[in-house]
Amino acid sequence: MATGMGNSAPALSAGSSQGDRSRPRGRSPVPRNHGWIPEHELGGIVQGEIIPRLLMAHARAASPARTAHPGAITAEEAESFAPLACRLEADELLAEVERFLGRGVSVEAVFVELLATSARRLGDFWEEDSCDFVDVTMGLWRLQEVMREIALRSPAIVSAASARPSALFAPIPGDQHSFGALMVEEVFARAGWQSEVLFEPRRRELLRCLADRSFDLAGLTVSCDCPSGALADLISAIRSVSRNPAIRVIIGGRTINASPCLVAEVGADGTAPDAQSALSLAERLVSIAQLPADSF
Repeated sequence: MATGMGNSAPALSAGSSQGDRSRPRGRSPVPRNHGWIPEHELGGIVQGEIIPRLLMAHARAASPARTAHPGAITAEEAESFAPLACRLEADELLAEVERFLGRGVSVEAVFVELLATSARRLGDFWEEDSCDFVDVTMGLWRLQEVMREIALRSPAIVSAASARPSALFAPIPGDQHSFGALMVEEVFARAGWQSEVLFEPRRRELLRCLADRSFDLAGLTVSCDCPSGALADLISAIRSVSRNPAIRVIIGGRTINASPCLVAEVGADGTAPDAQSALSLAERLVSIAQLPADSF
């Protein structure tokens, strides 16, 4: 069995400062790479279907027959990596990830094809009773530590252009599963967006943030059961209070992926099955929103 929770949680290299890891989760927006999700929240994530569709539900589209090349992660490699999260300490798991990076795999591919896939597989292990609660929770904790360390070591190369689009990501108020929003935000930030994430926001705090600052995009993750009327009301309120009258709203997560028709029903601008697709969708939506009215 993996080590228990608490003070036995492994530390990574000096690249992750102790002060940064222990930072208490606030109610205000947290800039990328400066948020930390404590272990008690990971327990909630496990009970809510293991990081609800991490990265807005990275699709199960990887083909076992996929041809390997230096910059790709094969389905077999992703499958064999997942159990390591339950057996290795975080620094040992990081060393395994560095082997992929060393052969030319991109950071984004590591996030989407390796870490997200492994988190989903840990969920499968939990449902199959092949891993217990502590094993899975600690495995997820280690995956998160590795994700943060890689992000800190490999900051995105951002264009010097000042007009970068901005986005705010958050789980819907009342949903405690913040890891999915955190991972999606990282993908957007690496693509050059000015992106931030809210952890466990209250409705009034989410709306106040959008009213006080101008964002091009709001991204909401929905991993728990939420009445469509309540979600529609929230999206309507976002549009009403937003400092940017042309704000676009996208939604994702387990609930939305199970019922894509909810997108139109609640008045959102779109959804996507994974983070890269969400990024492409957002770039199209924001580009359209910034066009002058006489161009239509």
